[in-house]
Amino acid sequence: MRKVLLITGPGGDAQGWGDMRVTETVCAQLQEGGFAAEIAWVVTEEDFHRALATHSFDIIWCALYYFSDREDIIGLPEDARWVADLLDAKGIPYIGPNARTMKQLIQKHETQRILRESGVPVPNFTFIPPGASPPEVRFPAFVKPDGESRSIGISDDSVVENRAALEQRVRYIHEHLRQAAMVEDFLPGAEYTALMLGNGRWQEILPGLVTVDESRYGRHRILRSDLRGVGLTKISIPEDPARLEEARELTRRATDALHCLDHVRVDLRVGTDGRMRVIEVNGIPGLKPLKSWSPQIYALYHPAPGGPMESYRRMLELIVRSALERYGL
Repeated sequence: MRKVLLITGPGGDAQGWGDMRVTETVCAQLQEGGFAAEIAWVVTEEDFHRALATHSFDIIWCALYYFSDREDIIGLPEDARWVADLLDAKGIPYIGPNARTMKQLIQKHETQRILRESGVPVPNFTFIPPGASPPEVRFPAFVKPDGESRSIGISDDSVVENRAALEQRVRYIHEHLRQAAMVEDFLPGAEYTALMLGNGRWQEILPGLVTVDESRYGRHRILRSDLRGVGLTKISIPEDPARLEEARELTRRATDALHCLDHVRVDLRVGTDGRMRVIEVNGIPGLKPLKSWSPQIYALYHPAPGGPMESYRRMLELIVRSALERYGL
């Protein structure tokens, strides 16, 4: 029986798959699927080393990019101690992309730079570090934090139509979220998300169309933070075969370019020209049962006789088994 050590902490919800209740559900489902799973709660690097010394495991699955006591935002301080760096240094098997890729994924400008250089369609973008003023950009533009997920920092004010609004929104991200800002072309079309699971013979790419009741939008058709996690955002299998294949192919190209592994999710949006562009790649997608996009998408493509929770368990098993095989375990 293979042993999986799940590592989480205060930052597990903001950075990774969810809070402690989600982690407990993941643990219980893995146990039901035949794995020996345990949880380690860590706040500091010292907690992390203690957990490694006091637990027996074959592979690590971590909800954290770095050690933090913050529960609200990722934040990403300059002195962050990356969990994947420490695991790589020790040669310990773990689920998810390696340390280099994890850093590229959480810093959106790095993700977009690599994809653009690899020929994967992305919006035109500008990176604005704290304290810097934005250059001239094309309006309307979309302003977002460089290192967050879950639509943190996204509101109707994120879409800017002029220079004054642009400067105000960039200043908001610099001062309130204390991080760099990304300014992109605003893509007004439909939003898609695609789940990449497994590697090699295990790999699946499963696209979904993201929709929200039109009455819930404000001035713009964007996924604000208040539309997340409350049942207002719906996922469905795209009915248009051309869109389905476009999302699948762009996701394949993006995840190959970034060397993604095991479980990531790619967000895409349609521009004014009718073409999809990759807008983000999530290195530690949410795992809230029935609510997070990954289990929703997997259940759409793989409905189980026992219902959504059985599909959820099968998805977790696929992720773990694929990662174990990647390490020859």
